[in-house]
Amino acid sequence: MTNRTQDSDDTTRAHDPTRHPLVMRVTDNDFQCEVLEKLARLEVKMETLIGSGQPGRMSLIEDRVNTLERNDVRLGVYDRLVNAALTTAISVLITLHDRWWK
Repeated sequence: MTNRTQDSDDTTRAHDPTRHPLVMRVTDNDFQCEVLEKLARLEVKMETLIGSGQPGRMSLIEDRVNTLERNDVRLGVYDRLVNAALTTAISVLITLHDRWWK
């Protein structure tokens, strides 16, 4: 059996006021001010990205990507036409090689 006075000494040691508290008390006003400040910064960043009445960064990026995609398709068509012309010219040269250099 354990002694009751011994148990109470252990519990008082566990709740010794000289130790650091596990929970830090913050006044509600400080916490609310901090949260509102962070929320305001987040709102500014979102307006910068999306834009408020003017084109934001995201819409500018979307426009650039659309332009690049159109240019890429156009260049792909030009590349195919040039490749087809080169292939045809090389095939004609190979075919007519025997007739020209006899």
